[in-house]
Amino acid sequence: MTVCLVAGFMTLLDISIVNVALPSIQATLHASDSALQWVLSGYALTFGLALVPAGRLGDARSRRGVFMIGVALFTVTSAAAGAAQHEWWLVVARLVQGVAGGIMMPQVSGFIQELFAGAERGRAFGMQGAVIGLSTAVGPLLGGVLIQVFGPADGWRWVFYVNLPIGLAALVLARRLLPARHPIAKPAAEARQRGFDPVGTLVLGTAVMLILLPFLQERMWPGWQKWLLEPVGLLLIVVFVRWERRAAKGIEPLVHMDLFRIREYRLGALLSLSYFAGFTAIFFTFTLFLQNGLHYSALLAGVASTPFALGSALTAAVGGRLVLRLGRAMVAGGLLMVAVGLVGTMLAVHQVPGPHVGWATAGPLLLAGLGSGLVITPNQTLTLSQVPVIRAGSAGGVLQTGQRIGGAAGIATVGAVFFAHLAGSGGDWAAAFQLGMLTSTMFVLAALLVALYDLFGPGSL
Repeated sequence: MTVCLVAGFMTLLDISIVNVALPSIQATLHASDSALQWVLSGYALTFGLALVPAGRLGDARSRRGVFMIGVALFTVTSAAAGAAQHEWWLVVARLVQGVAGGIMMPQVSGFIQELFAGAERGRAFGMQGAVIGLSTAVGPLLGGVLIQVFGPADGWRWVFYVNLPIGLAALVLARRLLPARHPIAKPAAEARQRGFDPVGTLVLGTAVMLILLPFLQERMWPGWQKWLLEPVGLLLIVVFVRWERRAAKGIEPLVHMDLFRIREYRLGALLSLSYFAGFTAIFFTFTLFLQNGLHYSALLAGVASTPFALGSALTAAVGGRLVLRLGRAMVAGGLLMVAVGLVGTMLAVHQVPGPHVGWATAGPLLLAGLGSGLVITPNQTLTLSQVPVIRAGSAGGVLQTGQRIGGAAGIATVGAVFFAHLAGSGGDWAAAFQLGMLTSTMFVLAALLVALYDLFGPGSL
């Protein structure tokens, strides 16, 4: 169990820890704004797209073997990212690193399902949730400390190198401690026939990439022609849906479309995608604003981000215990708290002089974090509550894929708004941050509307 949690911690840490390193990366590699967005959203995108196929691969083959491949690839790509000498070297390393993270994470959940039962399984998943919260809280602080110790020129490289000893230890321990085979093995022919959907994965990945590209490259590709990619991407989404319906008759599809006939799952997945679009981008713009706009050190920027993570960790455990009693109303309340906290953060930046922004935003960010803890895990519990057991693994994988795609889309959209205003205003960092935060808030409010529809719309209980 410890091996799995350490590996899971490593993959999720790499989402939060990189935020505070972005200004140093930009200065050292002379990276463009677009490349910075790719460093974050590219990782999230490939992470999400790899989740479901990797989960199927673990089901069909040796889960330990797939897990070790993921850990090894993640370790190698961490070294490659740390050694990057050019912005696109780093971007490519992050894209492959995202695939490695997506290979690992489904195996962690799979091992918990295999090795634990009943109350022990519940405690194991609770430990996994605690690790997720810990990685979010520790990431900005650890990144700030590494950059403070090793300096802005090379400290960002250690944000990636820190994964090397963790990855090597996880490989050795996985070989010794994890079971080599499933307790109940599927027939090989069935696994080969129903294990994969490469066409669906390729079509979905291409569609999402085409939809995100105009936002990621907004300043690099002047002119209106780039927006022609949007209808092409949307058309591929239609092609993907049609393919998945046909594929279900022969092979295991990437996404079981019949899942979306379940009202709770359909609305919960939409809420999750929208929330992660807003949530993931918050500290992308906040870190750039603090370090580049207000000249905070990486360590102070990490400290300023901590209230949100602490608030989320505090309420996540409470939300997990109360969700079945309070239902979607608790999620709606959490979303409202997040929205109010983000608006409060914008007002604090507007009212308080620059050097004191970190203190002024602590309260609103704590409120937003407290709300976030009532959203993510409780929403996942409610979303999967009506899913048949035979579809539980697939449904969970699709839900996580939507979260990562939402995160990538949020970084692309919020980043486009942030950098466009920064360029157009002659470097008004505070106003650019407020517009970026407003965009994040719009995504959160969209998620709140979904929650309210679930509570009061047609078909609600």
